Amino acid sequence: MQQRATWDEYFMNIARQVATRATCDRKHVGAVVVRDRSILATGYNGSIVGLAHCSEAGHLMEDGHCVRTIHAEANALVQAARNGVRIEGATIYVTASPCFNCFKLIANAGLRRIVFGEFYRDQRIFDFAAQLGIELFHLQVPGGTEENKA
Repeated sequence: MQQRATWDEYFMNIARQVATRATCDRKHVGAVVVRDRSILATGYNGSIVGLAHCSEAGHLMEDGHCVRTIHAEANALVQAARNGVRIEGATIYVTASPCFNCFKLIANAGLRRIVFGEFYRDQRIFDFAAQLGIELFHLQVPGGTEENKA
């Protein structure tokens, strides 16, 4: 008999599915914003709406990063804002830990918990999260696959 997924595993699995929509092949990342076990918004890394994606036009590289792409976390926060969805106090599930800029957006949006599947690059988020009382939780879901081409 298959064991039932925990809520964290369930939402992380959804974030992994969201990541399949990503259009920058350097890293596929998905994010899901949740409060009270309900999905409020989702996001994946891709270009500005209406402009060509990396998969169509190639990467726009600066200092080793593709700047054509908007990160999954930022896109999830923007989706919530565009739809008038209040996300304060929510949890964000993201397939890779947020970069420092996305962490700052998450903090200022009032999210209280970040669950991530893969540590990715920026150690500063741990210090700042502790100072702000934001919980960071590293969750590895069995059978999950993370791409790390960046």
